[in-house]
Amino acid sequence: MKNSSFFKIFIVVSVLYLIAMYLGHEHFDIFLKPILVPILVFAAYFYHKFPTKNNLIAALFFSWLGDVILLFTDLGETYFILGLVFFLIAHIIYCVLFNQQIKSSKKRNKNIFILGSILIAVYLIGMVSFLLPYLGSLEMPVIVYASVISTMLLFAFNGLLIWEKSGNWQVFLGALSFVISDSILAVNKFYHPIERSSFFIMLSYLMAQYLIVIGILKLNSKKTK
Repeated sequence: MKNSSFFKIFIVVSVLYLIAMYLGHEHFDIFLKPILVPILVFAAYFYHKFPTKNNLIAALFFSWLGDVILLFTDLGETYFILGLVFFLIAHIIYCVLFNQQIKSSKKRNKNIFILGSILIAVYLIGMVSFLLPYLGSLEMPVIVYASVISTMLLFAFNGLLIWEKSGNWQVFLGALSFVISDSILAVNKFYHPIERSSFFIMLSYLMAQYLIVIGILKLNSKKTK
């Protein structure tokens, strides 16, 4: 099967899954959610060899573990914390992965980088400050997680400024979509329920994983070597 076929399958299954979520059929989670990220794993695995392929697959693997564990959060808070840990590991691997990508010869615009860094820091401080009164015993895990995913976004933003153009925007927009997804999840869980939250969380999450994988593969395409 060609590499592009896996992405087509991912899009089709994702659309079916999102339609089910939008219509309120959240019980389809248990059947469809666990197969989505593995499709992207296959897409990455059957791509040609490149130095950071294993890290990309590892990040997807821990994301998949997080997906599966979070299906059981109704059984207890332990499952939510464990899911958080797996995604935390995935984001740390993404940070390493982004830092390992081949840099272009162009110099980073320091002013734009500083501005972007400030905006990310404002998001982190603002989101944590907003949620802090509602976190209870999960205060420290959420603060650590928010810090790591913000760092992941910062690495992606840095990459946007220094990587080859083929793939840099996809990775950055994927990282941004990840932050949006987790922000919706956090507000929905800790502050106030959001209507059709599952749909919006998974829409942004699936976009995030898809764009990051597409972007990393483009950054490592044979044409750019």
